[in-house]
Amino acid sequence: MKETGPARSIRGWTLAAIALATSLLACGAPRSYLWVDEVSEPPPPDPAEYHIAPGDVLSVRVWNQESMSTARAGVREDGRISLPFLQDVEVAGMTTAELSTRLAVKLKAYVVNPVVTVALEERRPLRVSVLGEVTRPGEYELALGSGILHALAAAGGLTEYAHRDRIFVLRHGYWADGNPAPARIRFAYDAIVGGSKKAAAFRLRTGDVVVVE
Repeated sequence: MKETGPARSIRGWTLAAIALATSLLACGAPRSYLWVDEVSEPPPPDPAEYHIAPGDVLSVRVWNQESMSTARAGVREDGRISLPFLQDVEVAGMTTAELSTRLAVKLKAYVVNPVVTVALEERRPLRVSVLGEVTRPGEYELALGSGILHALAAAGGLTEYAHRDRIFVLRHGYWADGNPAPARIRFAYDAIVGGSKKAAAFRLRTGDVVVVE
C-alpha cells in the first residue's frame, strides 16, 4: 500500500533515527548508551563568538544613515540577508563583529567611513525530532533552552506502552575527555521531572532525536 502524508513523514523520521543509532554504535562507544549523569559537555560558547545561521534575525545599524539601516533582517536558508543599497549579503558563519566589519567595507562606496553595528535580535528556533512511544511522533520547533519535557509535551506525551526509564537522546557532538563524539544518552522519566538535577537541567540542541522505547 502506498504511504502518503503523515505516515510517509513518520517513516522518514524513523529511518533517520535508526540510521543515527547505527552510526553511534559503529563509532566504538563502550556501550550502546550513556546515562545523562555520565555526560559532560564544554561550557556554552561566548555570545560574542556566536556564528550567524539561517533562521536568525539581525539588526543592522549604520550610524547617521537611517536609509541604510534595518531593524529586522531575517537570515534566509541560503545564508543571506537583504539590505538597502547592498541587496543580498552572505552572512551565515560569521560573528556579528565580523559582519559589521564586512558591511563597513562594502558601504564605503556610499558613505565616508561608515560605522556599522550588527546585533543578533533572535536566534533560529530549536528543531528536534521525537520518535517512538509518543502520541504524535514528528519534528518540532521548540524555544531555545528547551529540555526533554518540552519535547515530550510537544509530541503529546508518552503512550501507555512507553518504558518510562528508556528515554534516549541521539546526539552528534557529545563531549568526552575533550573530544567530540556521537552519543546515545539515556534518561528515566522520573529523573527528568525532578529526581535528578542533571536530567532536569539537560538542554536539547538542534538536530537531537528524542526516542521513547
